[in-house]
Amino acid sequence: QVRLVESGGGLVQPGGSLRLTCAASGSIGSISAMGWYRQVPGKQRELVASLTSGGNTNYADSVKGRVTISRDNAKTTVYLQMNSLKPEDTAVYYCNTRGRYKFEYDAWGQGTQVTVSS
Repeated sequence: QVRLVESGGGLVQPGGSLRLTCAASGSIGSISAMGWYRQVPGKQRELVASLTSGGNTNYADSVKGRVTISRDNAKTTVYLQMNSLKPEDTAVYYCNTRGRYKFEYDAWGQGTQVTVSS
């Protein structure tokens, strides 16, 4: 079983910054990609940023230039540095990890609230 623990959410003023952290543990095996998604009530969960094992990144158009996804050397912790935050970035942010340990898996964290408000 893969366990994802997220941290770093909170309340920030418009223009501020936050850094989200997601640590994977358990039966990780070989991770193929890690990423961050977000969801607001009444809307579908959407991709914010992803990072493959090969180092390829993908960002939502709405966050390009303001958000950077990175990982640690062990490739089991992923970070999301968010700058110049806007009220529309307010959402619950979820960490996602895909990989293979005996079988393919697609694991989600419990979510962390990010609120951008003055």
